[in-house]
Amino acid sequence: MKTLYTSQQLHDGVSAMAKKIGDCYEDRQLTIVGVLTGSLVLVADLIRLLDLPMRVGVIAASSYRGATTTRGELSVNDELMLDIRGRDVLLVDDIFDTGHTLVKVMEKMREYEPTSLRSAVLLRKHGRQEVDAAPDFVAFDIPDEFVVGYGLDYEDMYRNLPFLGALEEADLAAHAQQASEQMA
Repeated sequence: MKTLYTSQQLHDGVSAMAKKIGDCYEDRQLTIVGVLTGSLVLVADLIRLLDLPMRVGVIAASSYRGATTTRGELSVNDELMLDIRGRDVLLVDDIFDTGHTLVKVMEKMREYEPTSLRSAVLLRKHGRQEVDAAPDFVAFDIPDEFVVGYGLDYEDMYRNLPFLGALEEADLAAHAQQASEQMA
């Protein structure tokens, strides 16, 4: 796999995004809601960079299942989410691809009547947007490639990579071969 961003580049980009978020919210209390599971690494780094009073929670949303690189039906589970009524809320997700996840999760969160609701993503993928929406804060713009690392996965693997990599066809084929050998 090829490296798109090193761990230092990721740190620098997330730090720059954290500065913009901090400037936006100043000293107001912020409720950060991370979209499971891909945003966990980003949320962990982001909250350590923000010098704001904050609450942190999660919401589950998923549209990828098994060995696929294409979106399926999106499901949202808000059972783990904090009470956000009357609060300034920042939804944090790993990637803005087609935009369907961000739009649907934000629609769900608006039902709980936050005072304000903004979004932040690690990555915005070019050429894939299918919605009339955009994240408020973006750390990196990337080409249309299947990326892993820094919380992003392929079949629940690679989330732990300290860099952001792009899987190539040979990587996907090797992964499929390993999976079939393990099942045999």
